[in-house]
Amino acid sequence: MRSVQTRMVWSYLLLIVLVVGVLGAAFAALMWNYYYGSAQSSVKQRVESAMALHSRSLASLTLQDQADYLLQYMAEGGPTRVQLLNSAGEVRIDSDGFAPRIKYETEDVRTAMTGETGSWKGVDPFYGERVISVTAPLWNEARVVSMVRYTASLQQVDDMVARLIRMATYAGLAVILLFLGLSLFLAQRIVMPIRELTRAARYMAEGDWSRKAAKRSNDEIGQLAETFNAVMGELNKREKLKNDFISSISHELRTPLTSIKGWSETLRESEPGEDDEEVKLGLSIISKETDRLAGLVEDLLDFSKLSARTMVLQKETLDLNSPVRETVSQLAVREEGTKVKLSAEYGDGPILISGDANRLKQVVINVIDNAYKFTPGGGCVTVRTEAGPRYGVISISDTGSGIAPEDLPHVQEKFYKASNSHGGSGLGLAICKEIIELHGGMLSIDSERGTGTIVRIELPLIPDA
Repeated sequence: MRSVQTRMVWSYLLLIVLVVGVLGAAFAALMWNYYYGSAQSSVKQRVESAMALHSRSLASLTLQDQADYLLQYMAEGGPTRVQLLNSAGEVRIDSDGFAPRIKYETEDVRTAMTGETGSWKGVDPFYGERVISVTAPLWNEARVVSMVRYTASLQQVDDMVARLIRMATYAGLAVILLFLGLSLFLAQRIVMPIRELTRAARYMAEGDWSRKAAKRSNDEIGQLAETFNAVMGELNKREKLKNDFISSISHELRTPLTSIKGWSETLRESEPGEDDEEVKLGLSIISKETDRLAGLVEDLLDFSKLSARTMVLQKETLDLNSPVRETVSQLAVREEGTKVKLSAEYGDGPILISGDANRLKQVVINVIDNAYKFTPGGGCVTVRTEAGPRYGVISISDTGSGIAPEDLPHVQEKFYKASNSHGGSGLGLAICKEIIELHGGMLSIDSERGTGTIVRIELPLIPDA
């Protein structure tokens, strides 16, 4: 498997090779056309100038006289060779004064035979050098009787073009190597933090959640590292809450089980009819502790259903006052044992909502039970219902110890237990919040240390009810 760094480097390298290749090809084509085009234009201009000056004089002469005329007036010396060809393309004389037995059949000669000025570029078949040649026809009345051929060597042009192309090739290779090094550097800069994130994730998979990824920049990868660290922190927090919950729930389960086991052994060992009061006390404690265990198990089952999103509400149209009134009547018997007064004020008329009566009673029982726990003797718990413009409202207030400011934002979170907790699973309020939200409502808590707590539950009214 190729790494991200390798793929990035190859991608950058391929891109820069393509760019350099295209630019190099364009530069080579431009130089080629410029130098060879200039050489061809130069030779062609010399032919046109020479023919403009001498064609009329040459046309009236015989082929031998044309040869003498060429040597006398048109031979210039230098790198350009001038040749006089007959109508068949055979050389009659050149600017050096020789008349080699040569017959040309190159493109420029064939074009001149048809009466047009022709040009050609290639290797001279007789002199073996790269040349550019331009051939112009000489007319006598209505036919071509001879041709004047100008030839210039391309050696210097070839050397110049080859040198420029070689320089461009070296420059292109240098650019490719430079960009290769730069792409390696950039890929390393990008991949390094990703590797650190991978390493941190591997530590997390092995159970070590204390490692953090270093944030090396403020770009997207830096933000990813920051988000990863935030997730790690949240997971650490949740792991701690889970461990605390397991420890707490183990203690909560162990306490009633110890009481049940102790009293069951005491009752088993007692003689029939010995002490009826002790038996009644033991059975009462066993019953209470069994109820406590059942409540803990119910919390765990509800939490499991909510987490798996399998809790189904049995909704019906009901008066919000009804489940609240039943719950208050059910819990009023606790006044005697807790010395905390429970009172209720119900809104006028029916407050019609669509809800699950049993689940709503579960929520109200949980909230009132918390109010009893944190309200000292002589205090009071007040339950009120009222109908708002869009919501039916249940408010449950107490005169208890209140919730610490640092605990208030978290008391509805799963597994969270406040510092002044009186026991429990740490799931009660989280379950209540989920149930109310399943009804489309909201649960909010307002509390101040030492002055009490107000829990406000809002449930949507049935339209036009």
